[in-house]
Amino acid sequence: MTMRRLGLLLLLPMLAHAQSTPAEYLRLFDVDGDGRVSEAEYIAHLSEGFRRLDSNGDGVLEPDELPGGHGKPITLRQYQDNLRRQFHKLDRNHDGYLDARELTQPPQG
Repeated sequence: MTMRRLGLLLLLPMLAHAQSTPAEYLRLFDVDGDGRVSEAEYIAHLSEGFRRLDSNGDGVLEPDELPGGHGKPITLRQYQDNLRRQFHKLDRNHDGYLDARELTQPPQG
């Protein structure tokens, strides 16, 4: 299973919230309530899906923990590194934060 595919699978629970407004979606991530999402908030929120799948809590998704029961193992660190890259692709104005519009847009490049 590729990192991209795993990322999409881990984001599936988040898609249920995609029907809400961008402002409501932002509030799911915005722990400190400042109206924007930091890299740390983004990573923390999206890592919840990884942790739910990691049934033995060892920080590695093994094939039997992955959707479909097969694929290459992935560590939490690898997953979070991928999230960091995605965050920077979403941060189109390069201010280090995501606003509601940036958060709800697909990453570029």
